[in-house]
Amino acid sequence: MKRRTILGASFLALAMSTVAMAQSLPPLEQKERYKVGFPQMESNNPWRIAETKSFVDTAETCNWDLITTDAGGSAAKQVADVDSMIAQGIDVLFLPPREEKPLIPAVKKAAAAGIPTFLVDRSVDPNNAKAGVDYVSFLGSDFIDQGRRVAEWTIENFEGDKAVVVQLEGTTGSSPANDRKKGFDDAIAKDSRFTIVASQTGDFARDKGRQVMETLLQAHPDVDVVYAHNDEMAIGAIQALELAGRKPGEDVLVVSIDGTRDALQAIIDGKMGVTVESSPFFGPLACETMKRYAAGEEIEPWVQVKDRIFTQENAAENVDDAY
Repeated sequence: MKRRTILGASFLALAMSTVAMAQSLPPLEQKERYKVGFPQMESNNPWRIAETKSFVDTAETCNWDLITTDAGGSAAKQVADVDSMIAQGIDVLFLPPREEKPLIPAVKKAAAAGIPTFLVDRSVDPNNAKAGVDYVSFLGSDFIDQGRRVAEWTIENFEGDKAVVVQLEGTTGSSPANDRKKGFDDAIAKDSRFTIVASQTGDFARDKGRQVMETLLQAHPDVDVVYAHNDEMAIGAIQALELAGRKPGEDVLVVSIDGTRDALQAIIDGKMGVTVESSPFFGPLACETMKRYAAGEEIEPWVQVKDRIFTQENAAENVDDAY
């Protein structure tokens, strides 16, 4: 995390007609300052707080007049926030959609108003809204790959003959929850030692993750592996395991995604095995991509971020730079 930017992101161009893109997308005038909307979905965890800060910090260097809101975990409130930003005359919208389907009307309303929209860190249902038509591009990670990498690390590092696995899912209906589950489930199924006995949402929240883990432990006290869709739920699961007399890192393997400071410290302390990075520092990448678009460049439908993986081998050298 040697500087909180994702300017080194690699670009993944998906097959799509460039002519159709040019005809469908609203233009963005090159000018000195832009009024930019960033309707955050919630601020109840370090990841979201770090992402918002990244946009606020970038506003100073990218000449943005930034409007930010907090939907408090409500998709309906996030839609209303987008409506308000459209009414305020924003030039550009950077939207992290809380869920795949409820935010589609907001995306299409922004497009109808002639406002270029970039989806950030989460996407929407591709069957109902498409990059290059309804919005410019998705800036974010490959969530399926994140889940797959966690599963592959687990397969390689779990030493037992059989493993009872429980999964703490993210927000129901969100793209990272859907994709991180698919990536992990598909990969772990290739090793017959592993059986997923329960998969339940913890809504990406630490306390909810703890509560769900406490309930799952009553039904599955013999759990060997806990896979959490983010570090906050993983930390909550560790708390529940310890309260139940289990020893995370010794008799239970905890694996996760995000790369937060608390997760890296848990790895250093031997309580967590791995976390795959999912960086929240989108501000600089958003600025760079917006400027490219204003200059008339063709923007990839998916500006893909490459994520690192943190284990005992490198957690200590990265923890001080984590959020």
